[in-house]
Amino acid sequence: MAFEPPQRLVRALGEDDEWLRRLPGTVQGTVDRRKLDVERTVVPGGRSSLVLLVRQPDGTPAALKVAPPSAAPALERAALEHWNGWGAVRLLDAGDDGLLLERLHPEMSLRSLPEAKALLEAAGTVQRLWTEPPAGHGFETVTERTGRQAEAMRLSDEPLVAPALAAREELVALAAEEMLLHGNFRQGKVLSGDRTPWLAVGPEPLVGERAYDLARLVRDRVEDLVAASAGAAAARRRVNKLADSLEVDRERLRGWTLFRAVESGTRAIAGGRRAEGELALEFASWL
Repeated sequence: MAFEPPQRLVRALGEDDEWLRRLPGTVQGTVDRRKLDVERTVVPGGRSSLVLLVRQPDGTPAALKVAPPSAAPALERAALEHWNGWGAVRLLDAGDDGLLLERLHPEMSLRSLPEAKALLEAAGTVQRLWTEPPAGHGFETVTERTGRQAEAMRLSDEPLVAPALAAREELVALAAEEMLLHGNFRQGKVLSGDRTPWLAVGPEPLVGERAYDLARLVRDRVEDLVAASAGAAAARRRVNKLADSLEVDRERLRGWTLFRAVESGTRAIAGGRRAEGELALEFASWL
């Protein structure tokens, strides 16, 4: 099997990345061991993992996800096992060399729907994921993850960093909920399925309050909001609509949306993705 990793993954990890250099051999070994037939690589794919559409020995379609240790695949596996297909893609088998998942339709995410319908379906999907975390879990907390991010943000001279950090400090000081969260939930992370219409994929699971999990969803289709003459008002209405529909405090959602937008923007700029970063920061300025 000739294999070339998607260019998006190569650009994200860097051609000198040791895991990336070993990836062709890892994929070949995994496919051989599990006796899988590879149909194709999902492109453009993500920045931190590889997904192959495969068939199992009995012909059943599936997807094989291979990710480096830095992407914490063991935590993704633990979350998917806990959800057991409720609101999320079902885990069929797991090993050190990858996650075998039920086959969804990677070409059809919620971003293919009109915005109002997409937000409605997204809200219904993420709500299913918010469950009590399993006993003895190893997931980090919202406070821990955002604490690391805050340290990196302090290296930026972006004026919005100060209010974003202040918002985080207030939020973590008063946090009360401890729910299992997706961690990176947005429309592109919800794919069409056969077992049920929409299922979440690609969790970066952690434990904390629901408002944190909605904050990335608020920023979806930011390019459309920026292009609109009433983008700022539309962004604020989206915060209120999502908060009200899922019984989340509006101000807490606004605060986490501000922090996550500034964190994403400063990280993107530091990584050389200036256009992406500036979009996120412009969005943050409206909040």
